Amino acid sequence: MKQLVCLFKELRLEQTHLAGGKAGTLAHLFQKGYPVPDGFIIMPMAFDKDELIPEVWAPVQAYLRKIRQGGGESSFAVRSSALSEDSVMASFAGQFDTVLNVSTDDEVRKAIRTVRKSRHSNEVQVYSEAKGINESHDMAVVIQKMVKADISGVLFTVDPVTGNRDEMAGNFIFGLGEKLVSGQVTAYTFKLGRKIGIWRRAGYDGPLELKKFAAKLAKLGNRLEKEMGCPQDIEWAIADGTLYLLQSRPVTTLIGHNLITGECNDSMTGNYLWSNVNFGEAIPQVMTPLTWSVQQQIYESWQLLPGYQSSGNIGGRIYLNLSIYASVLGALGKNKQGIMRFLEGLLYTRIPESMEIPLIPLSKWSTVAVLFNFVGIIIKQMRAVRELPSFLSANADWCERMQKQIHETSENVELTFLWHTEILPHLQNTVWSVMGSVTQFSDYTIKLRRELIELLGPEDADTFISGLSSSTDVREGSGLLASLGPVLGIAKVARREIDRTEYLAQYGHRGPNEFELSVPRPAEDPGWLDQQLEQFGKSSIDVEALLIKQRSEFTMAWKRFETSHPRQVRSMKRRINKVAPKARLREAVRSEYVRDRWVARKFALRAGQLTGLGNDIFFLTIEEVLNVLSEDEAVVKFIPARKDIHSRYSSLPAYPAIICGRFDPFRWAADPKRRNDIYAAYGFTSDSTSDSSEPNGNLITGSAGSAGRFEGVVRRLDSSEEGDQFQKGEILVTSQTDIAWTPLFPRAGAIVTDVGAPLSHAAIVARELGIPAVIGCGNATRRLKTGDRVLVDGGQGVVILRGEKQ
Repeated sequence: MKQLVCLFKELRLEQTHLAGGKAGTLAHLFQKGYPVPDGFIIMPMAFDKDELIPEVWAPVQAYLRKIRQGGGESSFAVRSSALSEDSVMASFAGQFDTVLNVSTDDEVRKAIRTVRKSRHSNEVQVYSEAKGINESHDMAVVIQKMVKADISGVLFTVDPVTGNRDEMAGNFIFGLGEKLVSGQVTAYTFKLGRKIGIWRRAGYDGPLELKKFAAKLAKLGNRLEKEMGCPQDIEWAIADGTLYLLQSRPVTTLIGHNLITGECNDSMTGNYLWSNVNFGEAIPQVMTPLTWSVQQQIYESWQLLPGYQSSGNIGGRIYLNLSIYASVLGALGKNKQGIMRFLEGLLYTRIPESMEIPLIPLSKWSTVAVLFNFVGIIIKQMRAVRELPSFLSANADWCERMQKQIHETSENVELTFLWHTEILPHLQNTVWSVMGSVTQFSDYTIKLRRELIELLGPEDADTFISGLSSSTDVREGSGLLASLGPVLGIAKVARREIDRTEYLAQYGHRGPNEFELSVPRPAEDPGWLDQQLEQFGKSSIDVEALLIKQRSEFTMAWKRFETSHPRQVRSMKRRINKVAPKARLREAVRSEYVRDRWVARKFALRAGQLTGLGNDIFFLTIEEVLNVLSEDEAVVKFIPARKDIHSRYSSLPAYPAIICGRFDPFRWAADPKRRNDIYAAYGFTSDSTSDSSEPNGNLITGSAGSAGRFEGVVRRLDSSEEGDQFQKGEILVTSQTDIAWTPLFPRAGAIVTDVGAPLSHAAIVARELGIPAVIGCGNATRRLKTGDRVLVDGGQGVVILRGEKQ
């Protein structure tokens, strides 16, 4: 028989979900030694509608006697604990009834009935509808020893409006706190400063009467935030000089995810600086819940600052939390200029100097923990780099074997076992191969490119870091840059130099939005290769000739260097010769990691078949998929709402590459004056070196992607699937590119993108083919339209509008 009445100290972890948010939290904190007044919980199963079932009253009376025997006052507080209350979804603060200061058993019994019936109130129904909660509220009831408070208050461990974590904010009244929580009285306000860096001390700003308790409140707030894993809304009381904890719940205005609707917005979790300059190319479209949750599991060991995720989900798109890096540097004594230089090196893009970078308050021990984690990340990357040859030689066979096992799996439990023992561990391990190869190539090449630009200018600098393919053979290990494989391979298939099966085995997993699990891979479409061959037949572009031409450009540039810098020839040749192998390694590793993601997609498709959900499976998180495979289908009802929000997110333009503060994608998209490159919630003063969104005559600025000048007519495309519209010699203008765009590049006179960096796909492939490119413009797709005539200067990173289409 299930336990119907349970003391705080007796509640087991597996019972928590039955006790409701408030009771579960209070019991957990009581057991952890927090100053929570003693009490017990009457479970929802103890009620017949809103009346206690007869056999429960005796144990309730026994627990009342037990608490009275503890000494002190013998009055009680009777409080609600609905199953949806005090959750990350909704707090329901002040919505259900609370009955205070009841003493006798009869008074307690009446109070239980009053609290239980409050779940039917009109206020609760209105609040539920506003939060998207349409089901009825089952409720446990908490009976707790009454604290006769001298002071009662609430404390937010973060500013609930701005998300600023530099200080805690709160308010209080004298006496009992129910009127404060329900908003019936005007309270005194106060703020508690938090430490930023190692030396700055916390402070207090508020009425004198509370000052002597400020340090205890700050300590309690910090401890609870760490314990609960997110910013907290804390109810507290002071009686006879003792601080009591009455409740702690998530600050729901700072919650980044709504599990029911599928809405995701981690910019709401605090005041942070975000960027998707690097992530945006790998995952250019809005993610499904399954893709995002798998991404989280893969990167769970990539946590630099304890309690803070290094990446977040803003409106379905993945962003990197730059405030984490900035805060660590600030704690170590770096000034703003130093922090800016580091972030620009990390992103390969400029941040406006006038933008304030939000910092996270760090204790001395948090700073030490970050440095320890950072060293751990570096060690994992170095180990993965050493193991890259074995990964590249074995991974394709592993993927083939795993896809076969998935296909042959007929039982839910077998598929779940396969995920836990094979697929997830493999994904979590091989991600370090990707990160290690990217870091090795990027750090080396960016530094070398900067030196070459200073010595020779952008055109020869780009020539020296191109020519990354030492061969035009598309077979594995041939020395061809993997990004060029799909387009060169099509030519080989057309000339019957390789067969269709060999091509699909090598490149059939590469395609548009290839990290999104819901997107079919080219090899899954029997007609895909025929379409590619048809497009190739219509084009007269010889890609191999372009590569050969670029190699001759390299030879001529090198002769110029030998003449102008004879003393540096030997050392520079040695350094330049290291670029191509590092680049080919990075691209090969990424290709194999994309193949791994195909295995994850096959797992999802099989789960959809076994559960009968089909492609709806992509609108569940990986944890929910595993639950459904275990026949827990409670979340399936949320799928329609999640599909709706995914469609709404997907209808919006790509968000700014840099976001500072709380960002509402729908309000931003509706603003006709919006900036497409940078968003700052509280504004900043634009500076000409970084503001590419505001029209500046006929000039559009970005980053130098591939040197060269070309004047021609714009073709603006929103997706690679529109490639049949793109004509030879036109200038390709799009938001961002991935490998699916590669077949279009040989036709381009020049390339212009909103998002990108010098080592992005667009820049690398453009340099290999000798095509001028300006990347990271922020607003090119907004300012340019098909038919406009422009001059693209890839070396200077500018686009000049010569004439608009009439």
